[in-house]
Amino acid sequence: MASASADPAVAPILAGLRRWAPELAALRSLALASELEERVKWRWPCYTLNGANVVLIHAFKDYVALLFFKGALLDNADGALIRQTQNVHASRQMRFRSLAEIEAATARITAAIAQATEMERAGRQVEKGGRADPPAPAEWSARLKADPDLASAFARLTPGRRRYYLLHFGGAKQARTREARIEACVQKILSGKGLMD
Repeated sequence: MASASADPAVAPILAGLRRWAPELAALRSLALASELEERVKWRWPCYTLNGANVVLIHAFKDYVALLFFKGALLDNADGALIRQTQNVHASRQMRFRSLAEIEAATARITAAIAQATEMERAGRQVEKGGRADPPAPAEWSARLKADPDLASAFARLTPGRRRYYLLHFGGAKQARTREARIEACVQKILSGKGLMD
């Protein structure tokens, strides 16, 4: 099996972390042993096949994770692949809280990366769930009515980007916070960008 090409921008990112350095290094080593190409995306090491995202390594407060972009298609008889939230459709995570957990799961991790790579190579897609957009908060609906250019720009966004914005806006409990979130995102939407772009 070919070795992934390492992106020189990854090492300084991982070296700058105070927590999870050994765990992230171990996950990176396993990903680099695959044929995937390493890139920095969303400030984390991402592994791609022909430009398509396959797996991302990232860290949280309580764990590190491998995020498989089409994880819903992977074998999960052991339950190791976790759906982050109810709003996640295709991706799944393998979570680890120690280097020992990663070392014990090396074969499982390697198999999951290989399976994800083969699914990407075969062009497999996660079926669209036919999910409707989450409800738009009243503040957002009012803003769209008042600004036709914003409404048009929002309509041109991909369904996933629209959904993510609606979840972000609607996730705030107070009207003032919803309005602040909306205001902070207007320029991104007008530029055709997603929330995380």
